[in-house]
Parts: sequence; C-alpha cells; structure tokens
Amino acid sequence: MEVKTRQLKHADLVQVSGRIDSATAPRLEAALQEIMAQGRFHIVVDMQNLEYLSSAGLRVLVAALKQAHRWNRGDVRLANVSPRVKEVLRLAGLDTLFRIFDNTVDAVGSF
Repeated sequence: MEVKTRQLKHADLVQVSGRIDSATAPRLEAALQEIMAQGRFHIVVDMQNLEYLSSAGLRVLVAALKQAHRWNRGDVRLANVSPRVKEVLRLAGLDTLFRIFDNTVDAVGSF
C-alpha cells in the first residue's frame, strides 16, 4: 500500500493505493493522525487506486472521522470509491456515515 498526502487550500488530500489490511492500516492511520495533529480536520481520502479495504482499514477511517467530527472541527470525505469498496462500506453500514464523491475535485470543493 502507498499513502500520499497533499495539503490543498480547503482540505488535505490523502491518496491511497493498493491494499489496506491489518498490516498496512497503521500507515494510513499515521498519515491521518499527522494531518490532524497539525490542526487540519478537512480531509479527503482518494481511493481511486485502492484495490482492497479490510475491517482494519474501516476502523482507521471511522476513528479519523470521529476525531474530525469532535467539536465540529471537520470531516473525512471519500472520493473515487470503486464499486467493490462501496459494497464493503455498504455491508458494514458505513456508506451513510461517510460523504462519498465521484471525484476529488467535488470532494475537496465540498468543504
């Protein structure tokens, strides 16, 4: 798995590729925590090149969402979610928890 972060004007973009499982989820968690430790809570996770998302990855995303929502500081939004990952989110009941966008431009622009 590869994680790239980029600070934009209105939000931080986190691009993930490969597989997020129990072995790689800590890298995603560290990237998200680093952004929030700097006081930035508007985050877009770009999943365009994500092949697989396990329950460990879901836990990281939910924890980041909870932290961003605390005291109404921000939000974690998802972009370019593949049908397979959308199905994982739906089965876990998380598709209504996250705002999901078709592309990163719309997701970043929504802040």
